[in-house]
Amino acid sequence: MLKKERYQAFVAYFSAHNPGAETELNYGNPYELLVAVILSAQCTDKRINQVTPALFERFPDAETLAASNSDEVFTYIRSVSYPNNKAKHLVGMAQKLVSDFGSVVPQTVEELQQLPGVGRKTANVIASVVYNAPAIAVDTHVFRVANRIGLTDKAKTPLAVEKQLVKHLPKDTLAIAHHWLILHGRYICVARKPKCGECPITWMCRYYEKEVQPTLEMSTSRQPSEKTKKISKQK
Repeated sequence: MLKKERYQAFVAYFSAHNPGAETELNYGNPYELLVAVILSAQCTDKRINQVTPALFERFPDAETLAASNSDEVFTYIRSVSYPNNKAKHLVGMAQKLVSDFGSVVPQTVEELQQLPGVGRKTANVIASVVYNAPAIAVDTHVFRVANRIGLTDKAKTPLAVEKQLVKHLPKDTLAIAHHWLILHGRYICVARKPKCGECPITWMCRYYEKEVQPTLEMSTSRQPSEKTKKISKQK
């Protein structure tokens, strides 16, 4: 399958079967999403959703978070990964958000990356989810699935994956394609052993074509035919 055909098949399938794909993080406004995405680095969305209700109740906006300190924030997020660093990032982010952006979450990737704790991936998430910008965030799931199914040519870095996806995906699908790839990687195309037996897109997948299908065909060819079975029984 040519790359152009693979991209067309990918967009067509998920547009039909998951047209409403969205983040699994719970949030009520851009500020809350920004906090949740910062916390979600190397942590599950399920865990973040358990932590954020109390956090948002105590710090409902950037002003209250900016007026706090990392020690207090830590007590609310101690169960997430790297809580000390994330607590410092959250307070620093809130302070800069208040002082430099009037407490309004900025729209551009460049401005978002000025905030402590906000790298390119987080900035792309906010820009695409909140402001529907033609950007795509590349996390571990997006990186793995894009390379595995053949949307990218064995890209070595998240930025390389991002550039290829932006180049080949229709602009109006970039934001939702991020969720398509994440959800597929989270539940089907998992890291250690992809669930190819449950996967609905093996027909367009390079990994399945190159790695799985030949093994299945070889296994089938080694099985004795019905005629051979009958002969063996007669003996």
